[in-house]
Amino acid sequence: MAMEPSILTSRWKIPDAHRIDVAMKHGAWATLPAALKMAPGEITQVVKDSGLRGRGGAGFPTGVKWGFVPPPEKRNGKPVYLVCNADESEPGTFKDRYLMWKDPHMFLEGIVISAYAIGAKAAYIYLRGEFGFVRRRVDEAIAEARAKGFIGRNILGSGVDVEVYTHLGAGAYICGEETALLSSLEGKKGQPKLKPPFPAVEGAWRAPTIVNNVETMAAVTWIVGHGAAAYREFGTEKSPGTKLLSVSGHVLKPGVYEIDMGIPMMDFIMDTAGGLRPGRKLKAVVPGGSSVPIMTPDEVARATIDYESIHEVSGSYLGSGGMIVMDDTTDLAEGLANLLRFYAHESCGQCTPCREGTGWMFRILKRVKEGRATDVDLATLKNLADNIHSKTICFFGASAAMPVQSWLKKFPDEFFGRVHRTGKVGYADVGAEPPGGDKPGGTTQAAK
Repeated sequence: MAMEPSILTSRWKIPDAHRIDVAMKHGAWATLPAALKMAPGEITQVVKDSGLRGRGGAGFPTGVKWGFVPPPEKRNGKPVYLVCNADESEPGTFKDRYLMWKDPHMFLEGIVISAYAIGAKAAYIYLRGEFGFVRRRVDEAIAEARAKGFIGRNILGSGVDVEVYTHLGAGAYICGEETALLSSLEGKKGQPKLKPPFPAVEGAWRAPTIVNNVETMAAVTWIVGHGAAAYREFGTEKSPGTKLLSVSGHVLKPGVYEIDMGIPMMDFIMDTAGGLRPGRKLKAVVPGGSSVPIMTPDEVARATIDYESIHEVSGSYLGSGGMIVMDDTTDLAEGLANLLRFYAHESCGQCTPCREGTGWMFRILKRVKEGRATDVDLATLKNLADNIHSKTICFFGASAAMPVQSWLKKFPDEFFGRVHRTGKVGYADVGAEPPGGDKPGGTTQAAK
């Protein structure tokens, strides 16, 4: 495999690279002076041309998102805010905390450049509640940058003002959703809001607000410094650039990797991530954090790591890049029950399908894991997931439903092998292809 790219990780192995004097010797804050000489619209256009897509999970084009901020004459005197989403809560994802810890100046420089591009004089970094140790490092980096004149009033004599603040949440998974995050930032209960209005029009304190991920901000620094064409030399046409992957599970070299988008997934797992433990076989992969559909070994063998291929091959998503690798020792019924315990606990309770349904699904899966369930319970489980998906204010309901739907569909034997068979329900009732000889009974009321 080709050498790994190092757009975002170029300073990670340098001792004390989180210190500004060390970071500046290796290129930190070198892009900002040139960026301040560009018009804000020029910076936005460069980011658009680069094809950078949000690295928090949704993959929406970053430059396009910036363009949704209303022009000054339509803001009714309201300011514009930039919010960096550092509430990295998705199980299986841990790349943003690495980035903030290893090289805080890269993403801080991207925040200042981005704030200037969208006309924001204040930027907020919303960190997950457990990240107190990361916040201290980021606050130290902000203070260092302010002392050098890179943050604050009249940055480098340009007349541009950008202040940067950190805010520690309370550890709620739901606050990774941007409208819940903004509510929490305002001091309110962290619950999602209906859209529209979208945050770019009415966000924090009812003012135009752009919410971007930590990795996205770091990429902006490199893109503005090197140009859109240079960024597009990496990745694919529709998924340009590089991506940070958090890799955990049954691989010999778990960790955070920067990869060139479009590389074969199986090659990455077996080569870069060290492959599986001796004597073990690949059973399944969750490619983008716990909320995305699971992938089978055949799907992994046919997919490349980019937004389009993963979805086309398996119906799953690259998401936040939290790759969980499972070998043939994995009990998928137990694994899914563990996931649903998390989602049932983290539901904000605002929407009835999610509030009641996630707990119901967990209780069924607990019975499956313990061998106390029947095949009718599996049909009920599928029915619940179908009636939660896309029936809630935010995407949390779908995040809990998609694992249930995909794990049942792609690995039905893992679940039917753990339940008492009544003959009333078969593979087709949970969305799976019936194996040869399987004759499911009539669809029960629970499965309708």
